[in-house]
Amino acid sequence: MFADAPGVECLSAGLNHDAENPLTAELVDWADLIFVMERDHQARLKARFRPQLAGKTVVCLGIPDRYRYMDSALVALLRARVTRHLPKG
Repeated sequence: MFADAPGVECLSAGLNHDAENPLTAELVDWADLIFVMERDHQARLKARFRPQLAGKTVVCLGIPDRYRYMDSALVALLRARVTRHLPKG
């Protein structure tokens, strides 16, 4: 969704072991800014990757993880809550 935003390089990864693109320590190291949908995701992220999170910004969007992939309501929520954290330009 945000790959075309100016000044942004982004990847999507999941915390579940069966995720299509599972989150790894290398991906956390690569990231400057990490978004999670729920507080539970934030807690799991910190539990698994605490050393790699040093100096990183983690933003909890407060979006329940109950939407289907690219559901229009989810897309609207993501655009509304993520955009303000992206570089201007």
